[in-house]
Amino acid sequence: MTEVEKLIVKDLSPEQISGVLQKEKNLTISHERIYQYIWEDKREKGSLHLHLRRKGRKYRKRGRQKDSRGVLVGRVGIEHRPKEPETRSEFGHLEIDTIIGKNQKGPIITLNDRACGMLWMRKVKSRDAELVRVKTCEMLDEIRPYIKSITADNGKEFAEYQYITDEYCNYYFATPYSPWEPGSNENLNGLVRQYLPKRTDFNTVSEERIIEIQNKLNSRPRRRYNFESPIVQMEKLLFNSEVAFVS
Repeated sequence: MTEVEKLIVKDLSPEQISGVLQKEKNLTISHERIYQYIWEDKREKGSLHLHLRRKGRKYRKRGRQKDSRGVLVGRVGIEHRPKEPETRSEFGHLEIDTIIGKNQKGPIITLNDRACGMLWMRKVKSRDAELVRVKTCEMLDEIRPYIKSITADNGKEFAEYQYITDEYCNYYFATPYSPWEPGSNENLNGLVRQYLPKRTDFNTVSEERIIEIQNKLNSRPRRRYNFESPIVQMEKLLFNSEVAFVS
């Protein structure tokens, strides 16, 4: 199981490990067997389970719970979003969210592309709408030539969305009380939580660490991309573009 352990400590999931070994080594090991190996290691006081996304904790389904943050005035609902973001066939249809640290302080903005899964992350001092807008624009400027749309939940931190609509692209919002609708970002936030679990004091997390996590996730193989990484998928989508990608 040496090859498996090497991939586990790189924070790959059992499904990712199974797919990578099949693709690159022609080895067939089911993800169930890899989970069993990790649990056996845990019973022996090993640490392999700490590299799992949830570190062995049970998953609690979010369900249709009401989001108490209300609805933004003048918002354009996700029902008006064009079909292209749903097909995930072109780069530039983005989702945005925030991850909150200990005591509701020091949020991190996460921005990701629906087609290739590329992630951008930045810290802000608070969920103040102006601060979130300024930091969001910094991330968007890196990929300005390619931006086509952004989708968010109804958090008040996105109240200055109109500025982004005027400067960059159309901005859409999830159905009220349905914050899970921008599903790609929900899933990516879960991946980020592997490195920054709940109750983490984000004030102790450096900008360098944020970028390190971002780059690590962008380089991890994903089952949905046949175990290729988001950065590889992005390059495929942009290969024929006349405008060079700004990293």
